[in-house]
Amino acid sequence: MYITGRLALLLALGVAPVVLLSTAGASAWAVVAGWVVLCALLAAADAILAADPRALEITRTLPERALRDQPVAGELRVRNGGRRTLRARVRDAWQPTAGASPERLGVVVPPGERRGVALTLLPRRRGELRSEFVVVRSEGPLRLAGRQATLPAPARLRVLPPFTARRHLPSRLARLRELDGNTTLQIRGAGTEFDSLREYVRGDDVRSIDWRATARAGTTMLRTWRPERDRHVVIVIDTGRTAAARVGDGARLDAAMESALLLAALAARAGDHVHLLMFDRVTRARVTRVDGAQLLPALVDAMAPVEPQLIDTDWDAAFAQVRGLTQRPALVVLLTAADDPEAARAFLASLPAVAARSRLLVATATDGPGEAPARDDATAVYAAAAIERARSDADRVRGAIVRAGGDAVTASADDLPPVVADRYLALKAAGRL
Repeated sequence: MYITGRLALLLALGVAPVVLLSTAGASAWAVVAGWVVLCALLAAADAILAADPRALEITRTLPERALRDQPVAGELRVRNGGRRTLRARVRDAWQPTAGASPERLGVVVPPGERRGVALTLLPRRRGELRSEFVVVRSEGPLRLAGRQATLPAPARLRVLPPFTARRHLPSRLARLRELDGNTTLQIRGAGTEFDSLREYVRGDDVRSIDWRATARAGTTMLRTWRPERDRHVVIVIDTGRTAAARVGDGARLDAAMESALLLAALAARAGDHVHLLMFDRVTRARVTRVDGAQLLPALVDAMAPVEPQLIDTDWDAAFAQVRGLTQRPALVVLLTAADDPEAARAFLASLPAVAARSRLLVATATDGPGEAPARDDATAVYAAAAIERARSDADRVRGAIVRAGGDAVTASADDLPPVVADRYLALKAAGRL
């Protein structure tokens, strides 16, 4: 049972009669007690006349997956199995990050019928969202009191990464088509893998003329080339403690996911095979042997529930997992923190073994040290010193990665996805994959 604000208002209305009767010689306490008892009886009768919420059946209509920061439309279906018309307010028990409305939703359901209650969520956090029950408050005819029940209605919603870096994909795909030579201009596709023969057109590179084919065809024939296909791209995302650092508006792990999704979409369109490994001391997510249109859904579904772990990453175990993904030379893209020499010590020690058999790219999302402030006082001097120290540490780690045989890129959380994609295209154009 619960009471409403109308009962409190009704009790307050009894103040004036109490004052008037007490001035006429009647006992004020007796009047107050009588009024309270009357209001209590009315509330109890109102609750008894309310429809029993335990006779309800709750079902849900809700998608299994949704993107973060995107509205999700659902519905609660309420069936009244009792004998009285249900006038109720319903509240769904989602956690705050689901973005459910805090208001109780009103519904009127005649006996034996079913009604729907619209439900809108705006998830603000990636991962698994769950609701185990629904709270129903059935109102009495006077709306002074009613019955309340908690009904089991389990639901689950997987919130996927938003892939905001998708906006960079069209321009990178256009660049990829230029590398393939598939444009309206008569250009030679970059790369080292033979594609086809075609007739020579004025302006073509004479070094690509195939003289044997020219002799056979009786006209000048030109070889065309394309970037290598069927290469392997292994994306390793560090989910250890450094992934929990705040970079931009989110965690470093979120920026790594955006970079991985853009690179995977581009590599899949280029005809390469993409593998994903999210690792700290155990495998948190793994996607392999998935190509084509199924790749991106598989990646976002695997990434969704992964959160940073406040432990140091075991890089020897991580690279052992990388070797198990493919036995062929590959491009290994490590998305981790590479700006602190002490934190990167174990990471750097394991790099030479990877760089010896694969091309290695280390990408780091960072806020950057920024510009040194004017050194007008002691506080500004210390701030400037800290910025210079951060730059020096990042340069030291970057130099160590290069000496180990890898390549390193550093950018802000928003700029890292296109930077990684551009580096992949540059390797494609140079025939280094």
